[in-house]
Amino acid sequence: MGKAEVGTPKYLANKMKAKGLQKLRWYCQMCEKQCRDENGFKCHTMSESHQRQLLLFADNPGKFLHSFSKEFSDGYMELLRRRFGTKRTNANKIYQEYIAHKEHIHMNATRWLTLSDYVKWLGRTGQVIADETEKGWFVTYIDRSPEAMERQAKADRKEKMEKDDEERMTDFIEKQIKKAKAKEGEDESGQEKFTELKREENEPLKLDIRLEKKFQPESVLGKSALTSKRSASEVDEKVFKKPKSISGDRDRDREGSQSRSALDEIIKQEEAKKERANRKDYWLHKDIVVKFISKSMGDKFFKQKAVVQEVIEKYQAKIKFLDTGEKLKVDQAHLETVIPALDKPVMVVNGAYRGSEAILRKLDERKFSVSVEILHGPLKGRIVDNVQYEDISKLY
Repeated sequence: MGKAEVGTPKYLANKMKAKGLQKLRWYCQMCEKQCRDENGFKCHTMSESHQRQLLLFADNPGKFLHSFSKEFSDGYMELLRRRFGTKRTNANKIYQEYIAHKEHIHMNATRWLTLSDYVKWLGRTGQVIADETEKGWFVTYIDRSPEAMERQAKADRKEKMEKDDEERMTDFIEKQIKKAKAKEGEDESGQEKFTELKREENEPLKLDIRLEKKFQPESVLGKSALTSKRSASEVDEKVFKKPKSISGDRDRDREGSQSRSALDEIIKQEEAKKERANRKDYWLHKDIVVKFISKSMGDKFFKQKAVVQEVIEKYQAKIKFLDTGEKLKVDQAHLETVIPALDKPVMVVNGAYRGSEAILRKLDERKFSVSVEILHGPLKGRIVDNVQYEDISKLY
């Protein structure tokens, strides 16, 4: 039998069959048969085999519906895990790749009517993180495999150890600072003060030395020699005693300045280490005031202020609008921080002092940065400069 001519119904049917994917309304999931047109589907529904499958379905419809739904969900989640991992991906993109396989389970045979209903169900059951944007639904796979849980536990233990090291180093630095301040206070309270030894260039150096001579007839030669040596050493001590004390003070001042500079260097290194450890790509915290900057909900909520009531999976939050009192679940990409007036409480949401409450002391509009004073903890009272706008937010 030769090939069908181009343009004939037989030719079009062969092309559709070779493609694999055809119209969903002409597919029978119970019989797993794809019909090419409406007439073929009508003939199939009238066939004896299809009637037998319908009788089986009528006996226990819930069993078949549950089976089809489970197979569809398992195939979709397996593709999401293997193909995209834990990356945030458009749900429709994953669905298009899933249905590209000819023998897939069709969605009209499952318990979900639309892809949106299925994605919402995945989010409610905790299998993925689902969020709706202007471009549709996005999903992020939550890896709960034993290997992933072990990696997360190791990361948590490492982070806890680093925090303990940071706390010990902070206590050590505070003790060193207190010792340096106490030492400076003792130096200032001391009664003896030394002045620098100065003389004119042409002025001769005069020494007022009075030596007592003692005559001892027993050993004139030996004793006089010893006395001359002793007197010379005493002269040396009296001449150079004062300059030595002055030079000693200078050495102590130099050592103190060196120790203070070394301490400042240690503090800078520790702050840089804390900055690297606490700088995250998520910044949401409970009880901070944020601004809603997305137009996905219309102009009603655009640029309205809200308070974060709960943080969900680090990147999402439940917020309550201050003006209307309405509540909403949003992604952090739709929010931004709020800068209050001076001397108002704020929270550091990112960076070295992440999670610390502070007071806003200074605002630098040219550098888009602020200076804050830490309120609690071992670093209470410390002034932190050059904190970026996005790293702090107003406290509710």
